[in-house]
Amino acid sequence: MPITRELFIGGKDVPAASGRTTDDLDPYTGEVYATVPAAGPEDVRRAVDAADAAFEEWAASTPFARRAIFLKAADLLDARGEQVAELMAREVGGTRPWAHFNVALAANILREAAAAVTAPRGEVLSAQETGALGLAVREPLGVVAAFAPWNAPVILGVRAVAAPLAAGNTVVVKPSEDAPIACGLLIADVLREAGLPDGVLNVVTNAREDAAQVAEALIADERVRGVNFTGSTGVGRIVGELAARHLKPAVLELGGKNAVIVLDDADVDYAVDAAAFSVFMNAGQICMSGDRILVHESLAEEFAGKFAAKVASLRAGDPSDPHTVVGPLVSASAAERVAGLVRDAVGKGAKVLVGGGAPEGAVHPATVLTGVPKDADLYYAEAFGPLCVVDTFADDAGAVAVANDTDNGLTCGIITENATHGLAVARRVRTGIVHVNDQSVADEPQAPFGGAKASGYGRFGGRWGIEAFSNTRWVTIATQHAHYPF
Repeated sequence: MPITRELFIGGKDVPAASGRTTDDLDPYTGEVYATVPAAGPEDVRRAVDAADAAFEEWAASTPFARRAIFLKAADLLDARGEQVAELMAREVGGTRPWAHFNVALAANILREAAAAVTAPRGEVLSAQETGALGLAVREPLGVVAAFAPWNAPVILGVRAVAAPLAAGNTVVVKPSEDAPIACGLLIADVLREAGLPDGVLNVVTNAREDAAQVAEALIADERVRGVNFTGSTGVGRIVGELAARHLKPAVLELGGKNAVIVLDDADVDYAVDAAAFSVFMNAGQICMSGDRILVHESLAEEFAGKFAAKVASLRAGDPSDPHTVVGPLVSASAAERVAGLVRDAVGKGAKVLVGGGAPEGAVHPATVLTGVPKDADLYYAEAFGPLCVVDTFADDAGAVAVANDTDNGLTCGIITENATHGLAVARRVRTGIVHVNDQSVADEPQAPFGGAKASGYGRFGGRWGIEAFSNTRWVTIATQHAHYPF
């Protein structure tokens, strides 16, 4: 029997005003896992009404009261590991290790938000006038519109709301149609149980066909003063344009075309393990996934043989099976899109090292290609699936040139046993994140997270997240009467 959930508005579970609902499908079985409301613009207004009404009191709440809520929510989320494993398997095809990683990191994001609440914010400024004092004070924006994606639903659902709430804003979150519970309603459940006041966080779910209308209504509402979006570059451009049209600041964390560079001084066995994790964790459905494995030509033959063997051993299929490494993609159509990229590349001259073939429903086999030409769709398109390209380079300049040959610039991994060599290469790669002697997939709640170029702008994480969702206000205090010319 499918789960039934409602919208979360003003601290209450309520249906959509229209009474419409939409199905949330299990990608592995194709069955209906849950039914959620199909909200429209009138529901967006109700949610913003609630957030706006709650803002003044929440912004004025003591930092210690806010911190206590975040710390309690972190512990509550930690205790829900098994529930989240079941939820993510059924809603997005997530494997158990990926689900438990989501819980652990999301809980730590809440703890980092708790720490940020009481971190010093603002500056004392030198003043032009004698006896005057200047202050640069950080203040919340107001109501923040948040858009949370499905691929790391608990991590990114929490990240979409944690820093805005910690900064004293109220939030209306629109979760992905593919994970309305895991990246939206679950987060609200945990924060409500932790004592978050009514109206401070609101969740509006929608049918896929209504997504654009709901998003535009949310961003356009004059009471919404900030926006954050994590998702594809294509949709991110639309969100960014809407926010700019209404003169609202936005944090956009978008797609990647990430490289893992294996330098000539790398440990090959370590490089193989690192690259396999980078490419195939969560079936490659991570914005930081390694689409391109660039290997120095002196190591190419050894790496290719060992990597192909490693990838061939990865079990694909049922996400509830504890031995599954590569679970299903979010939908059968997503798996077919990946298969289309493979067919196009092979048709234009690429060679399959391992994998390939047709998907079974939403499950696509782990696949490695080599010799992908520039006119193949995969050369520039984000794979966002269990698929990568192995290429070689002759020197550092060649590796950097290929790594930078993309509109995106999110993250990069550089595998080397020589940290100074790795750092020298890292300084030349144009990404928002780079990891020396590690692969491309890494996230820590206290670190600035975001990309360059078409991978977006703004930063989540630590004090950068607080700054992104607050305004700097200049306040002066005159300790003596001023003299005026008239």
